[in-house]
Amino acid sequence: MESIDKFDLSILQELQADGRLTNAELAQRVGLSAAPCWRRVRALEEAGFIKGYHAEIDRHKIGLGVLAFVRVDTERVTNDATLKLEDAIRKLPEVVACHYISGTGTFELQVVAQDLDSFSAFARQHLMNLPNVKDLHTSFSLGEVKASSAWPLGHLAR
Repeated sequence: MESIDKFDLSILQELQADGRLTNAELAQRVGLSAAPCWRRVRALEEAGFIKGYHAEIDRHKIGLGVLAFVRVDTERVTNDATLKLEDAIRKLPEVVACHYISGTGTFELQVVAQDLDSFSAFARQHLMNLPNVKDLHTSFSLGEVKASSAWPLGHLAR
């Protein structure tokens, strides 16, 4: 699958909005019969457009009230050192996102914790002891204005 058409785009939009749709519901919403809709969904999955399905959980409801943004500065930027740091970061479940960044710093992490005390303990025990870390710069979310796991798809309709 090299490109997507209007039906594929509609399928992606509908599944981003509600990943629990049955194939029959999805087919009706996108204007296809069930069998072609199912084949298109499978093709989108196999081509890697759809990576998986998950439940979106409210972090506050499960007691994770702190969201921190942590910029990690490294001692040196070599391939081996960077790979070791990446591997160590992947092993920390509290780190819910990690981006290799341009500008000041090497990585930008999103870290969740129950409260400031637990974040502080996590930072001291884990983040400060990551391999090749020179410095950490932390900012805390004071409130979410927008948080979405849905990607904008308008550019695909052109």
